[in-house]
Amino acid sequence: MGRVRILLVSTYELGRQPFGLASPAAWLRAEGHEVTLADLSCSPLPKQAASEAGLIAFFLPMHTATRLFLRLIDRLRAMNPSAHLCGYGLYAPLNEKVLRSAGVKTILGGEFEPGLVDLAKRLDAGEEFLKGTHVSLARQKFIVPDRSGLPPLGAYARLVVPDGTRPVGYTEASRGCRHLCRHCPVVPVYQGTFRIVQQDVVIEDIRRQVAAGAEHITFGDPDFLNGPGHAMPIVEALHREWPNLSFDVTVKVEHLLNHRALLPQLKKAGCLFVTSAVESLDDSVLVKLDKGHTRAEFEEALALMRAVGLAMAPTFIPFTPWTTRESFAAFLRALVELDLADQIAPVQIAIRLLIPEGSLMMKLPEVRAMVQPFDWKGLCYPWRNCDASVDVLCSSIQELVKREERRRTPRIAIFRKIWDLAEAGEWPIDIPMQSRATVPYLTEPWYC
Repeated sequence: MGRVRILLVSTYELGRQPFGLASPAAWLRAEGHEVTLADLSCSPLPKQAASEAGLIAFFLPMHTATRLFLRLIDRLRAMNPSAHLCGYGLYAPLNEKVLRSAGVKTILGGEFEPGLVDLAKRLDAGEEFLKGTHVSLARQKFIVPDRSGLPPLGAYARLVVPDGTRPVGYTEASRGCRHLCRHCPVVPVYQGTFRIVQQDVVIEDIRRQVAAGAEHITFGDPDFLNGPGHAMPIVEALHREWPNLSFDVTVKVEHLLNHRALLPQLKKAGCLFVTSAVESLDDSVLVKLDKGHTRAEFEEALALMRAVGLAMAPTFIPFTPWTTRESFAAFLRALVELDLADQIAPVQIAIRLLIPEGSLMMKLPEVRAMVQPFDWKGLCYPWRNCDASVDVLCSSIQELVKREERRRTPRIAIFRKIWDLAEAGEWPIDIPMQSRATVPYLTEPWYC
C-alpha cells in the first residue's frame, strides 16, 4: 500500500512553533508517510496538501485553537470531503460532541503520537479506522521533533529584554500535571498524572532550534517542577552546552515554595523568568479554584524569587463569579503594592473565568447553579456576575487592552487606564508612566 498523505494543522499556540505538530510529524515520517505541517497562525493554508490529504489532523491544545478550528473546518471539508478528520490534543476530548458534529471521526487525547501512527497505518492499509475518543496516558519513548516545513522561528513570538529582542524556541520536557486545580483544562485529561519527554530528546530538540537561530527557549510544561529530578538535569545540560542560552519555565506557587532550594540553580542555569498561575489574590477564590496556595504564600514565593534575581510572570483570572467592583479595585491596588503593575501582561488584568466541558469547576454546586446551558459556539458554560456592572467593566477592560496593545502603549500606561476605568482610587504618583522594561517577557500575550 502507498503511504497515506497527512496534513497536520495548528491554528494557534501562543506564538510558539508548535511542538504538537513537530513531534507527531517525526513519528509519522519515520513510518514513511508524507506529512505536511500547516501553522495557520503565521502561514496560509497549503491548499494542494489540504485537497490531497487522506488524513487531516488538527492539533487542539487550547480553547482559542479549538474555536479557530470551528471557523476553518467547513472550508476544509469542502476542499477535501473524502479526507479522514482527526482532532488531537488537550481540548479534543473535552469537546468531543462539537468535533463530532463538525465531521471529526477520530479524537485523540493525552499522549497522542502513537494514536496518530496507528490511525495512519489503518487508513493506509484500508482497515477500519479508529473510531471514538481515545485518551492515552501510557508512558512512551519520544522521538526528536521534526520541525521541517514549519515557518522559521522569526515568524513567532520574540523575547523582549532591555537591550532589544531575541528569537525564541519552544520545547516540552513533560506533559500533564500532578495537581488537580479545578479550573485547569489539563486535569480532566491527565487526572493528576504527568509524563516525561526523555532528556536526550529534549536536548537534541533544543540543539536543532539553536542551530535555527533560537537565543531563548520556552519550556511549555504545565509545571516544570512536577518532576524536579527530571527537569533540573535538563536545564543543567542546557547550560553546559549553551552557557549564554536563556530560558523560561512555568511553575506552580506551591512548587516554588516546596523547591525553593532549586531557585538559585534555575537562575544560574539561565532562567530569566518563571510563569506562575497565581489566578487570584483573594483567598476565598483560591479555595474555590483549589489552587493549593494562599495570597500570603504567593507573596512569599514572589519575595524568594526576587531575592535570587528571578523575575516572576504571574497569570491571573481577575473576573470570576465572585468578583465585585470593590475586590477588583483591591486587586489593582495590590498589584501596585507588590510592584507588579508594569510587570504583567495587560491581558492578565482582563481575563474572565472560562468553564469548558469537563471542568472540575462544575463539581461545585454553586457553580452548577449559576451557569447557563453549554454554549457550543463559545465552547464553555456561560455565567453572569450577580452585579451586571462587573461584567460591563470586564468587557470594557478587554476592549481597552486590545486597543492599547495595538497602539503599543507601554504596560504601565495601560494599567493606569484600567485603574481609572475601575475607579480604583487616587493614582500612586510615584509610579513612572514609562515602563522600566527590566522584566523580560514574550511579545505574544498569554491567552487560553
